[in-house]
Amino acid sequence: MSECIKFRPIPPRSPHLNGKVERSQLTDLNEFWSHHGPTEKEIEQRIEEWQFDYNWRSPHGSLGGNTPVDRIAEVGENTPLVEQVESVYDESKERIRHREWRIDRTLAEHRRRLLEFVSPTGGTNSSRTGKRSSRK
Repeated sequence: MSECIKFRPIPPRSPHLNGKVERSQLTDLNEFWSHHGPTEKEIEQRIEEWQFDYNWRSPHGSLGGNTPVDRIAEVGENTPLVEQVESVYDESKERIRHREWRIDRTLAEHRRRLLEFVSPTGGTNSSRTGKRSSRK
């Protein structure tokens, strides 16, 4: 099945979701489009060559000097296959996410506290005394 990861469009006014897209566009602009014009002859071929170099030959600081392909090889054995993920996935444990990130963050914190307070059997967490510890 190819529907393990769902990609949704980034909603308007969501700068916290735009970081990777904007970083990718900046890299494209600085490393590719500054050297090639969109009307250049054989532009598709130039794009394919640049993508190959970027992913197979170019070291990335965020990957500790490795290329993306090196990183995939490094984590490949520890990455579960689709069948393994599907066999343990429980949709009922998914948290419904709110469109506004501030509200979503608040709801996530509330849910975390609730799960911390209630044990898996439905009772309250006995290790909690109800008093807050003093902070220094």
